Amino acid sequence: MLNNKTVINLVMSCLILIFSATSNAGSKTYTAFFSDLAVSGYDTVAYFTQAKPVKGSSDFTTQYQGATWQFSSQENLALFAQAPTKYAPQYGGYCAWAVSQGDTASSDPKAWKIVDDKLYLNYNFDIQNKWLKDSQKLILQADQNWPGVIN
Repeated sequence: MLNNKTVINLVMSCLILIFSATSNAGSKTYTAFFSDLAVSGYDTVAYFTQAKPVKGSSDFTTQYQGATWQFSSQENLALFAQAPTKYAPQYGGYCAWAVSQGDTASSDPKAWKIVDDKLYLNYNFDIQNKWLKDSQKLILQADQNWPGVIN
């Protein structure tokens, strides 16, 4: 007969295995663990049209590369639908610096930069500052690593 401590340990072990397998699945688009929202629900078109991060709305959504994308207006949704690769962040929204290092990491939608008409996100502002010091070289490295880092 199993005691409570043994049952809890078995359940925890199973959960760790399940979550580890899921988190290593390698989605093309970064989403938070318990969410299917791309860019944490921010409107990717707004980075280009308003030059700032703008929270999207569940009223204006579309599906793209296995994630739900939210927009702040019907107009921005329509722009994205016409040219998703133009507005979607590079490397599926994973941290650009991490991808340049041959890895993946989450990104903060407020740590962003448009370079040569492409949107890049970083893990946080400290990492972004590191990335900005040599972004052209790091973009070339990340381009070589992508999409291999998610496979």
